[in-house]
Amino acid sequence: MMIMIITAMTTTTTVTVITIMADTITPTTGTRITAMTTATRMTIMCMTSIAATTISTVIPMLMTTNELARGPATANGADAAALYRLLTWLSPAFPIGGFSYSSGIEWAVEAGDVGDAAALRDWLATMLADGSGFCDAAFLVHAHQATELDDIKRLSEVAELAAAFVPSRERQLETTAQGRAFIEIARSAWSCAGLDEAVSQCDTIVYPVAVGLVGALHGVPLAPLLHGFLHALVSNWISAGSRLVPLGQTDSQRVLAALEPVVVATADRALHASLDDIGTATFRADLASLRHETQYTRLFRS
Repeated sequence: MMIMIITAMTTTTTVTVITIMADTITPTTGTRITAMTTATRMTIMCMTSIAATTISTVIPMLMTTNELARGPATANGADAAALYRLLTWLSPAFPIGGFSYSSGIEWAVEAGDVGDAAALRDWLATMLADGSGFCDAAFLVHAHQATELDDIKRLSEVAELAAAFVPSRERQLETTAQGRAFIEIARSAWSCAGLDEAVSQCDTIVYPVAVGLVGALHGVPLAPLLHGFLHALVSNWISAGSRLVPLGQTDSQRVLAALEPVVVATADRALHASLDDIGTATFRADLASLRHETQYTRLFRS
């Protein structure tokens, strides 16, 4: 008689396989016979569950190394492609001309409102939470959702409202020029089905609407797209401030680090905001944007 016991253990399940094989020898001929009845050969499988689980927790132990390595290739490939596009579109190297705009920060520096890293941090935190940062984030969210639902009418309404929601001529130039550039580059290098149709329904496309629209058409999830957009927006503001104050690279990174919780909170608000919730209370920043038009010496277009 031979008894073979195999025990496989995972953190959630223990599987024990006991095989008992009984071989008999006939007394007359000496011929070996292997009995195949349940009395002489039986296999007993006992599975003791340590936690609620399914058989799927055991199956991977039986797979070869190559099978495990392959994994869900399709899902991972789609995620990797979306991440690649997100990083590309919101990189400073993406040629939409963002480096030439300061969103009124240039006037704020000249007026003395922003003169060091702490003042820049406070100014940008207010712009994020109560100004154009929150508004742009909310418009991106609604543009992304409308595009995902293939609701062209709603997308057109969001684009129209976003274009009307800027306080000055220079801010209008800043957001529409970047929006047009984003769409044109996407059309040339990252074209996809439905892009031309969606764009044709919008009279004017500002930058956050362009990002939300293109991101949805390419299957980029809303939450990371929104956080990436706000990170790029804040980074561009800090870049402008570092040249104007000026600030060193370390101070610039300290400002970026200090604004992390504000970015997270602003993104969360924007994800749950209706169009009726959108509004600003940053009068000094709006004034800076208006007065920049007549500033005597300027490095930036806004």
